[in-house]
Amino acid sequence: MGLGCLLEINTTQTKVFFTSDTHFGHSNIIKYCQRPFNSAEHMDEVLINNWNEVVSPQDIVFHLGDFCFGSDKEWIKILQRLNGTKYLILGNHDLKKIANSSQIQDYFADINMQMRVVVDKQKMLLNHYPFLCFEGGYQNVWQLFGHVHSSKHSTGLDKERLVHLFPTQYDVGVDNNNYRPVSFAQVSQIITEQQANAHK
Repeated sequence: MGLGCLLEINTTQTKVFFTSDTHFGHSNIIKYCQRPFNSAEHMDEVLINNWNEVVSPQDIVFHLGDFCFGSDKEWIKILQRLNGTKYLILGNHDLKKIANSSQIQDYFADINMQMRVVVDKQKMLLNHYPFLCFEGGYQNVWQLFGHVHSSKHSTGLDKERLVHLFPTQYDVGVDNNNYRPVSFAQVSQIITEQQANAHK
């Protein structure tokens, strides 16, 4: 576990997905984000099924924070059911749990405060939070983030701030992506469209 690392991936060898803010086991997030679930248990089952519908055991998933609420046992119970090799970028709700649990750490290929990755030669900075500015933001380095729970239902203070994002930034959180991980190909298409619209 550290501050960051550089990882290079070629998608001809494996598929890559991104997600954030699953908040497994967190009943209050349903009300806070107006999620369409009856209970935390209902939410967890839908999120797990959605994850495994798109992610195979051979794929890579970068989770950009706020993974789960609850005990080590509850974290592990969820992690054992999720496909893919999982990397965790720590969110504000993960810090204390991860620092005190070596058992949970064993279920992730790596855990960092942020990561620099290159997928099919595309440079990306992964962090739980959106940045006002970041290295390469003007030169087509992407910044993927979570935390803000953006969606058409969002009513939080962050919604007004998100108008300041670069077209090279994208919220990979489940609230913004139909409650499932988003693939590198999907993110690439979205950011390409954002860049095109920014130049109109």
